[in-house]
Amino acid sequence: MHFVIMGCGRVGASMAAQLDRMGHSVAVIDQSSNAFRRLPSDFNGRKVKGIGFDRDALEQAGIDEAYAFVAVSNGDNSNIVAARVARELFGVEHVVARIYDARRADVYERLGIPTVATVRQTAEQMMRRVLPGITAREATDPSGEACLVQPDLAVAWVGTTIGRLEELLEARVAWVSRGGGALVPRSSTVIQENDRLHVAVRPEGIAALQRALSRPPVQEA
Repeated sequence: MHFVIMGCGRVGASMAAQLDRMGHSVAVIDQSSNAFRRLPSDFNGRKVKGIGFDRDALEQAGIDEAYAFVAVSNGDNSNIVAARVARELFGVEHVVARIYDARRADVYERLGIPTVATVRQTAEQMMRRVLPGITAREATDPSGEACLVQPDLAVAWVGTTIGRLEELLEARVAWVSRGGGALVPRSSTVIQENDRLHVAVRPEGIAALQRALSRPPVQEA
């Protein structure tokens, strides 16, 4: 598949290098030729000097054949404009933009432009690691009707099955991070100490989910 990445900073260069190593076709757009120095010497993709929402630069990058477009420059406005051009002008179905302003990120999510709100998500992850009872929101569907969260889990839940947890909380555990890996749980999977659960839930149910997981599970009669 072909990927077009706008911005050759640390994130853009890292993504481009990974996709290239995986055997995909990659094109990177940046206004500065010096930025391409972040790419590894064996990078096989295209390097396009230009503005990421400029039609000529996008066409040089092969936007017409792109499976996905990623906007990770340092400017929120540039990222959003480029993402909209890729989707609305060139018909790229898979686009994502990095946004530093969380309020604007929410607006663009509702408009159908998937965003990564860097500051908000980093802050939530950091807060979760220093305060008990904090739920880190990892992803939100563009419709705003579902999200993926990593709740804080009371020790009392250790030994409970995933099926029992889902039954009690009316939520779905997408996967479990355990040790250095991850597993997609069965209903019979037993929660172990230090497990981190990644739970799909409606946004309005996050607070209730965290309250329930901060207390011991309700015992069966």
